[in-house]
Amino acid sequence: MKQLLQVLFSSMVLLIGGAVSAEEISVNTRDPYAMVESVANKTFARFHQDIATIQANPDHLKVIVSDELMPYIDYKYASYKVMGPYLRQSTPEQRERFAEAFKTYLIATYAQAFTEYTDQQVEFAPAKGFDGEKMVDVNVQIIEQGRPPIKLIFRVRRLKDDTWKAFDLVAEGVSLLSSKSAEITNLIRQNGIDAVIKELETHTDNHISLVNKGTKL
Repeated sequence: MKQLLQVLFSSMVLLIGGAVSAEEISVNTRDPYAMVESVANKTFARFHQDIATIQANPDHLKVIVSDELMPYIDYKYASYKVMGPYLRQSTPEQRERFAEAFKTYLIATYAQAFTEYTDQQVEFAPAKGFDGEKMVDVNVQIIEQGRPPIKLIFRVRRLKDDTWKAFDLVAEGVSLLSSKSAEITNLIRQNGIDAVIKELETHTDNHISLVNKGTKL
């Protein structure tokens, strides 16, 4: 999962210009293709704006992820998919707690993954028509000199209000959501859903470390 997350955020790096501020970037949530690109631009622009704060307090990355990225992630839908067959066995209260724990887990995990990207180039496939579609795959290629291109798919879904949110990343044919689902369902089977919720909550308390000192935020 960690490698998939690193690829996810590496794919966004060169989409922004250093002079652009996060406030200047609007996100069109009614166009899944435009949304993915704009969210990438907006998140990394915020990183550039807050670089001094991040270097002084790496946990500030969680604030950025929460502010700029998570509003466009359908974490509740993703959390329910991750629970798999145990979703129907859970109570409404457990589902709500699990969704919130999974959200904060994603924030912490994404924030840490942002510290490990390298300079790469990204190519978005041309947008396709999406009228009448409920789910859309946004295809991306990561270009790094001397290596074969990395193929990514951002999976996004249409909500009831006709806006779109992302819920999964497929890197070289491997679904991040499916991988996490296999891990979570195994833990629920072994320890129960309440124990898994507590484990997710514990993970979110971990501090962010700038393990890659050469990171160019």
